[in-house]
Amino acid sequence: MRPRDLGIVIGSGRPGPHNAITDVAGVRVGHATLVRGHGPLVVGAGPVRTGVTVVMPRPEPVFRRPLFAGCHRLNGNGELTGLEWVRESGLLTTPIALTNTHSVGVVRDALVAWEVRQREPAEIYWSLPVVGETWDGVLNDIAGQHVRAGDLWTAIGAVTDGPVAEGAVGGGTGMICHGFKGGIGTSSRVAVVAGAPLVVGVLVQANHGRRERLTVAGVPVGRHITAAEVPLPGRGEPEPGAPPPGMGSIIVVVATDAPLLPRQCARLAQRATFGIARTGGVGEHTSGDLVLCFATGNGDLPEPAPGSRPPARLALAALDDHHIDALFDAVVEATEEAIVSAMLAAETMVGRDGILAHRLPPERLRALVAG
Repeated sequence: MRPRDLGIVIGSGRPGPHNAITDVAGVRVGHATLVRGHGPLVVGAGPVRTGVTVVMPRPEPVFRRPLFAGCHRLNGNGELTGLEWVRESGLLTTPIALTNTHSVGVVRDALVAWEVRQREPAEIYWSLPVVGETWDGVLNDIAGQHVRAGDLWTAIGAVTDGPVAEGAVGGGTGMICHGFKGGIGTSSRVAVVAGAPLVVGVLVQANHGRRERLTVAGVPVGRHITAAEVPLPGRGEPEPGAPPPGMGSIIVVVATDAPLLPRQCARLAQRATFGIARTGGVGEHTSGDLVLCFATGNGDLPEPAPGSRPPARLALAALDDHHIDALFDAVVEATEEAIVSAMLAAETMVGRDGILAHRLPPERLRALVAG
């Protein structure tokens, strides 16, 4: 279920046909979801509630035709590997993968291995994959590190340019958002700039926020759906060593077909954080809130073939900054809707030690927003 299925319209912009990041031509998304076992936590055995999500920025390997990219940090208690090279070069040269905090390494290594298989044996190169994380240890045996390299390959094999599965899937399987079950969410907007349609798509892995701050379409939903009505994740009693409310993170991936330069990608990434704020996120001390934006509008940035000399000049296009506000509006709305969609799509889940994470109740939400 998605917000628009309930008649909840966020913002005034028009979504693309899938209302997903895949509305940006060439972008594909795949998931590998791991759900195994029930009962008490036994580190290394489970229960397992985790997975991997992969975003493929273009149909061919992106290292062959890099994309301009930029990034932004709202709060840095998290990880999105490869960002230093994105900042330095202004380029995205690998797919993007999302998983849990303790599985970043294995997924990163698996992306290197994937690239090795795409390259010619004689090529000399390096790979700095982009892999993001949020912490799913409330529901998942995170210390058991159950994600394997094969799960990354499964996610890549499942990529599609159509509708994107949301909620408790892929890297979002064990995530919690504003005290409700969270996970993967996506949305898009079509901005018209000088008569031409430009698409902005967003995908989030939402694992952040406090219940009392949750806001949907301007309505303070979290003040109405309190823990007395829908309990916070737990077993009904205080958890020893439980993380404080609001602990968690969100990773936001922004894609656009606009012809943006790296500096403009970074500006668009920064504006996505307004979408986080509009749903009640404040970038708490223990939250890792990281955004990566890539643009497909300059599609002619080839990596030189082995042994060849790179071109001295490239023909580039760039959106005039006087028109960029339309993209800012689009990314704010799409981020806000993607977060809400992640909570609505996620079903109630029982995790390790019987801990229960409830979904955001759809009909209750509809009634509150309708007012």
